[in-house]
Amino acid sequence: MTVLGIGISYGAATLFAMFSGMPIAFALGAVAVVFMAIFMPAASLDTVTQNVYEEMASITLLSIPLFILKGAAIGKSRAGQDLYSALHAWLHRVPGGLGVANVFACALFAAMAGSSPATCSAIGSAGIPEMRKRGYSGGFAAGIIAAGGTLGILLPPSITMILFAVAAEKSLGRLFLAGIGPGLLLVSLFGIYAVVRFRKEYATAKAVYETTGQDSAILKRDDFTMAERFGVLPRVLPFVILLTGVMIALYGGYATPSETAGLGGLLALVLIALIYGVWRPGDLAPILKSTIRESTMLMMIIGMSLLYSYVMSYLHISQSAAEAIVAMQLPRWELLAAILVMVVILGFFLPPVSIILMTAPIILPPLRAAGFDIIWFGVVMTIVMEMGLIHPPVGLNIFVIRNVAPDIPLSDVIWGTLPFVLLMMAAVVLLCFVPGISTWLPDLVMGPDGGR
Repeated sequence: MTVLGIGISYGAATLFAMFSGMPIAFALGAVAVVFMAIFMPAASLDTVTQNVYEEMASITLLSIPLFILKGAAIGKSRAGQDLYSALHAWLHRVPGGLGVANVFACALFAAMAGSSPATCSAIGSAGIPEMRKRGYSGGFAAGIIAAGGTLGILLPPSITMILFAVAAEKSLGRLFLAGIGPGLLLVSLFGIYAVVRFRKEYATAKAVYETTGQDSAILKRDDFTMAERFGVLPRVLPFVILLTGVMIALYGGYATPSETAGLGGLLALVLIALIYGVWRPGDLAPILKSTIRESTMLMMIIGMSLLYSYVMSYLHISQSAAEAIVAMQLPRWELLAAILVMVVILGFFLPPVSIILMTAPIILPPLRAAGFDIIWFGVVMTIVMEMGLIHPPVGLNIFVIRNVAPDIPLSDVIWGTLPFVLLMMAAVVLLCFVPGISTWLPDLVMGPDGGR
């Protein structure tokens, strides 16, 4: 069979396994093993476990369970709610300040936890009821949290970026730094939209009140004394200091990513023990169970995806696909657009982890040949995958919001997230025109990257 025939069969078998309902890790592993048995030497089956181990034997990947532990420690305590309450107290005078506070809370929590679902769950459980109580529409409230949660895969420490760094063989520290500028850009765009949307809903409620006399909670304003504002800080500041310390240790060269992740996880456990009294075995059990469950799931997906990519490479599927893309001689920006459209389509069905590990061997060589900065592309690709977290049919964050706020109709949640998808598209376009938004900080801190 020709390489083209093998490649088509490989893709078709993968789609069949995915749509059969089989878990992603086992679907990828099963397809890889079957094709190894058919098209590779019989002895290769004896080395499956060795191949998986060797692919996963990366010190960078060790940081993933440790970052998950840090996120679980914070997410399973009241840190998320306290963070949200503190931001609301300080931003309540801004029009739509409650929505803006939720955006900032999502950004800060995402930077501490590194997980989109954890951010949606922790901030949404407190933020959505508060916004609904104050008259925000269900779709608006759900959209803010769902979109804010996507920042968990862009702002460091991002598990998705860790995997991209491994797949692209690029500096993790540089990639983390490259995500900060675009992350702040998205936070700003989301915050501006929250203010604009609030003004619109406020004007509508006011018009209804003047016409019919029907009052709305959105017309009422909260007020906090200065003492109340400062009173909410003591529980929040230690976690902000933890985040700052972890970033300084990583980017200052004082610790490796794995050491930084271990330090962050340990300090997070110490902080929740001191601040919230979470130290008994019964209190720690949910944190450890959540960490083990999510880490096992991710590492299984990573291991099977790397085996899947290894088989794809051995059978020359990825090399042939990359050569075919180069042979099309598309202009560099059309090449980028085609690749990003493919990522969007894959985002309909697959999580970011699988997209990166399955597509990296195919898309990175043509992008390098076209002269694109791979670190910059990693950030752009991450934002595009963020969109996949809040648009159907998969839209993981949408279903997290449904669990947090089951009273909001699914259609309202989807319509509430669509404006944020458009904002992410605008951010991608802006990054294409002004790549320095992403590259200036890593170049400033670590010097220019000569291996682009």
